[in-house]
Amino acid sequence: MEFKFLAKSITEIILDPVKAWDTINSESRPVSYINFNLFLPLIIIVSISAFLGSLLFINTGLLKTFSILAGIKYLLLYLVVINGTSFMVTKAAGALNVAMNFNLSFKLVMYSSVPFLLCQAVSRLFESFIFINILAFYGLYIMWTGTGKMLNLQENKKLHLLLATTIIFLLSFFITDWFLNRVFDKLFYVIIA
Repeated sequence: MEFKFLAKSITEIILDPVKAWDTINSESRPVSYINFNLFLPLIIIVSISAFLGSLLFINTGLLKTFSILAGIKYLLLYLVVINGTSFMVTKAAGALNVAMNFNLSFKLVMYSSVPFLLCQAVSRLFESFIFINILAFYGLYIMWTGTGKMLNLQENKKLHLLLATTIIFLLSFFITDWFLNRVFDKLFYVIIA
């Protein structure tokens, strides 16, 4: 894992998305590299935040097992949501007559999710900072600039792709979260029973 790439990617995509998308487009790194050096470290940070927040601040009366399960749940949640959204956006782009493969879709979704994942890391650790999640909407601007740089789309197609991606992301997030809550709640009660 390259920490330099992780820090540089996060800093550039947050501070100057236009320049970051130019860099992403010119470097043309494979998805496996981005997955291992950006995506996995970010979701591991969020999972550790969920574990620590649950352990230290939220559920002090529950077993430590609950905190471990919370960390695992959020790891699985973001793995499924980001990869699932990338896959479904590839299919939605085809319906919108936009030429996009999974690699490009993953890059757009992953880099656009960076503000969301950073906000989640803070709000999962300190539950009282849940209001910080509003800053995750900056990812919409990152997605907008990314579609402009990576795909050269007309404004109306960019808007349709942005709306489709946002709806897919939100639906997959809420459905996966609901499902994992049910599974992990039952698992927790099986462990303590």
